[in-house]
Formats: sequence, structure tokens, C-alpha cells
Amino acid sequence: MPKPERTAAILVAAGRGLRAGTGGPKQYRSIGGETVIFRAMEPFCRHPQVFAVQPVVNPDDTAMFDAAVRELRHQPPANGGATRQASVHAGLEALAGERPDIVLIHDAARPFVSAALISRAIDAAGRTGAAIPAIPVTDTVKLIDGSGNVEATPDRARLRVAQTPQAFRFDVILDAHRRAAREGRSDFTDDAALAEWAGLTVATFEGDPANMKLTTPEDFVREEARLASQLGDVRTGTGYDVHAFGDGDHLLICGVRVPHSKGFLAHSDGDVGLHALVDAILGALADGDIGSHFPPSDAKWKGASSDQFLKYAVDRVAARGGRIANLEVTLICERPKIGPHRETMRARIAEISGVSISRVAVKATTSERLGFTGREEGIAATASATIRLPWSD
Repeated sequence: MPKPERTAAILVAAGRGLRAGTGGPKQYRSIGGETVIFRAMEPFCRHPQVFAVQPVVNPDDTAMFDAAVRELRHQPPANGGATRQASVHAGLEALAGERPDIVLIHDAARPFVSAALISRAIDAAGRTGAAIPAIPVTDTVKLIDGSGNVEATPDRARLRVAQTPQAFRFDVILDAHRRAAREGRSDFTDDAALAEWAGLTVATFEGDPANMKLTTPEDFVREEARLASQLGDVRTGTGYDVHAFGDGDHLLICGVRVPHSKGFLAHSDGDVGLHALVDAILGALADGDIGSHFPPSDAKWKGASSDQFLKYAVDRVAARGGRIANLEVTLICERPKIGPHRETMRARIAEISGVSISRVAVKATTSERLGFTGREEGIAATASATIRLPWSD
């Protein structure tokens, strides 16, 4: 049985993306609620045949890069060069010590790469040594002269649009890049062109029309609309929780430790805010309630931290191909005062849920000294969650 190929990937993310308009480098802008670079990088990091992902970034972007991909496994970023070619070369040299058999080279400006396309790239490189994804040209293409006049009409049956990831035997493409650097050639717009110059035969394999490159502001607008249309099933769920006070010196509320003269009486940590949020999310999914997933009769949840319950609910949204649009919690109590902790609570919920803090609201009110909350016997919380899911029966 042949030994499995060791496959690495290079994510080229050092460009400035000026044609994409204002808002900073396009790879760090948001598209469909995720940064472009996260969307471009995640499929490689999750792919079972890719053992190492080598980002190449502009050193000025280190903080943005770290924030955008903090949940993904990857090699230490390499510093990019003045051209795409130089950046790819830097990524190849950074991977040399890992000795991969195959390398996939992908542009961070293509955030819609699929696992199936990555698998096709790996297979093509193993068979041919050098291969690129390509899609047929559907429009008639004209070759024009310097004055804008048509010189020729190429046969579109032979034309293809090249995409990334472009796939190569690692040692072969590294040698080609080193040779180009020695000979002062820095004008290749993709690695296939450099490979052709080096005398390699470059094969093609089936690309993916959805694997488009984001270049202009119009590209962002169009793709935002496309992504939104795929998540047209908008749902809202509500949740409610209450816990009585007992002995203690602090309360856990919305994931934040709040000093208080009492603690919660609860099976877990008693976090009413997070418990209400979990029920709201599960309600939006029509997926039971917190007690059905984490029964208090189960001893393993004794004293459990509620952040894991919220993360579980959020993961169930992601497993359905959905996204969280908004989370809101209202805390009902006389004391402790929530205002001084509100922003910390918002930030903690956003961190656990993996959403922007702008999508998280924490509010507080009293019951005007009425009822158990008015008598300071406990705290109640209500919550709502709005999620977007793909349409299904």
C-alpha cells in the first residue's frame, strides 16, 4: 500500500487589496459575518489531508491576522514580500523544514473554497505533479490592440479561468521559485505561470464557480447578498431562567464573576443569563431546552461552568449551517447592580458565542421591590436569540 502523501497549504494574505475600496486590507474585512481570511483559511485547517497550513502575511497586519484566525491551527506566519510571487516563495521556504510532498497555494481573497475542491487539488497534484483548478469561459473573449480595436477572437472552447488552490509537488515548485529568484524574475502573476516558465507541464482539474476572488467593492456587495439569501430562514427563540440566592460571596452572571453578599443555589454554576440564552438558542432551533440536553439529574453537570452550555448551543446552530444574528439578555434583580458589569458581560457572551459584540445586548431592570426578586431572594433572566438557517423542509 503506497504511503499517504503529506500535504501542506500556503495561504497568501500579504496584499493590500486596494481595488476593494476602503476598510483596510480586504482579507480582514467581514463577509457574511466572518472575515475573508478566516473563510479562506478554515477549510484547509479542517481538511483531514492537510497537516500544515502556512499563512503569509504583511508584518503590519499581525494583530489583525491573530484576531481573525485565533481559533484555527496554523504554522507561525511568514512575512510576505513586495509581490505575490515573493510571498509564495517566503511561504515555501517557511515550509521547507516540514518536508511536505504536496503543497496547495491559495489566495486569501478567495473565501469560498470548498473541502471538495481541496480534495480534488490534492488528488491532481499526486497524479500530475502540477495542476490548477479551472472553469470554462462562458463569454466570448476578444483580444484587442493598444487602441482598443479587436485583433482576434480566441476559441473559447480552449479558454479557462484559473483559480486557486494551485497544487504542486513541493520540491518541484520550491526549486522553480528559487530559480526565478536567482534569475531576477518577479513578474509571474500565479504559480502556474512560473511553473510553465520552469518547464513544467501544468494540468487542470475541475474548479468551482463559487470559488470566486473578491476584488472590487461590487464583489463584496454581491457575495453578501448571496450569502444572506442562503440563510433566509430567520428564527427567534426566547428563554427564561431563575435561581435563588444561597451562601456565597459572588455570583456568575453572563459568564462574569460579580462580587455579592450571596451566591446561587444551583446544580451548575447558576448563571441565569447564560442559561436563558441557551434556552433561547435551542428554542430558535426547535431543539428542546437546556434541561433536555444537560439534565440536572446527571451528576456530571454538578457545578459545571455554563459557558460550555452556551458554546454547545452555538455549535448546534453552526452544525445546521446557520449563524447567530442577535443575542439579548434582560436580568431582573434589585442587587447586584448590573450597569458596572454590562460591557464585560456583553464581551464575555460575544467571546463564548463567537459573534461580534455589536450583536449582543445585556439589559437590566428591577421588579419595583415586588415578588421574589424584589425581596432579593434571587435573580431572574429572560433572553432572546435570532438565528439564520438555510431553508429546509
